[in-house]
Amino acid sequence: MSLFSGLSERLNHIFSKMTKRGRLTELEIKEAMREIRVALLEADVNFLVAKKFIEDVSQKAVGEEIIKSITPAQQVIKIVNDELVELMGSTQSKLDLSGTPPVCIMMCGLQGAGKTTMCGKLGAYLKSQGKHVLLVACDIYRPAAITQLQIVGKQAGVEVFEKGTQNPVKTAKEAIDYAKKKDFNVVIIDTAGRLHINEELMQELQNIKKEVKPAEILLTIDAMTGQDSVNVAKEFNEQLDITGVIVTKLDGDTRGGVALSVKAVTGKPIKFCGVGEKLGDIEPFYPDRMASRILGMGDVLTLVEKAQQAVDEKEMAKMEKALRENSFTLEDYLAQFSNLDKMGDINQLIEMIPGAKKKLGNVTINPKDLQKNKAIIQSMTPKERRNPDLIKASQKKRIAQGSGTSIQEVNTLLKQFYQSKEMMKRFNGKKKGKLPFI
Repeated sequence: MSLFSGLSERLNHIFSKMTKRGRLTELEIKEAMREIRVALLEADVNFLVAKKFIEDVSQKAVGEEIIKSITPAQQVIKIVNDELVELMGSTQSKLDLSGTPPVCIMMCGLQGAGKTTMCGKLGAYLKSQGKHVLLVACDIYRPAAITQLQIVGKQAGVEVFEKGTQNPVKTAKEAIDYAKKKDFNVVIIDTAGRLHINEELMQELQNIKKEVKPAEILLTIDAMTGQDSVNVAKEFNEQLDITGVIVTKLDGDTRGGVALSVKAVTGKPIKFCGVGEKLGDIEPFYPDRMASRILGMGDVLTLVEKAQQAVDEKEMAKMEKALRENSFTLEDYLAQFSNLDKMGDINQLIEMIPGAKKKLGNVTINPKDLQKNKAIIQSMTPKERRNPDLIKASQKKRIAQGSGTSIQEVNTLLKQFYQSKEMMKRFNGKKKGKLPFI
């Protein structure tokens, strides 16, 4: 199951019934609002948030101009979309890194929410933005927390400052001094979590805040714990006055209600979301894009950004040239599989394509199939990759054995290659200079 899939399916079902009716009566709109309210509650949206959302949508949707409109269903959908965007914060809320370096980001949250891993992800993200980042280990209580931060720091290519089990407030202060000497411009402090909020934890966090004066206090919450996460966010905000929220595990079997509730409950925006286990699986949170995904309308802008990050301009130009000259080979096809790997979960990418969910339904692609296809191409000789017409029955048998697959799977891969080549040739002919990502 993917992000908001249950809510998306329910909303699309409600909207399709409205669209079929053509003109809508006030009673029909009110009935649809009741169904949307139930859908929101089932998605674990906070009860008061869902109630106010329906009141706001209803107030705009039951107006005379909507009832008499030629396309009332589309207008109601637009109102729902606009209110979803408003609910999640209207516009993207960026990190405030404008202060005198080193700018400090204090990460907090309960155990199990993915805070330490998110420190590494955020460090890698900021490093890719040209920042010189230092991670600081201030969780001295959880076994192996310091080691975990060192591991994710190494993966991210970011230095980790640690002083063992000395007082975390002292460690945080020494880290800032160290960062000034070594010209780090961003310091990310991994603070201690607990299984639940207690006075001791909050006092320590308040002491660290007082000592380092962070520009950002980011709370990491787990999307899979639903309303519990919203309550945690409310408590942390009251005690620490957080500046923003990072929601993790938005890629998993989650109903997503926390993403729709946290801004309304705390008044603080979601700044990032975790969408996978890899180091690069972190995305800035855009309320308008998220609303579009919830309503099954895709998210082209995020898809384009992921493609730009995965494929450099030289590689793109080389691919376009191959298509123009009709010299697109299996080596180019292999490069596309590698680019897809860099872009993240293939099923999440498909959801970002407008209309894909409607056409494909609940079809999911197994990432192992992509790896299998890569293995098949890698088992070919360079000559065969450049000229797949050379591949006959005997070569297919050898390729299947070399890749641990079957001749049928080799045939399927070759068929997909020729179909993709033809499709991209047609696409490139219509839109010169543009190349599809997949």
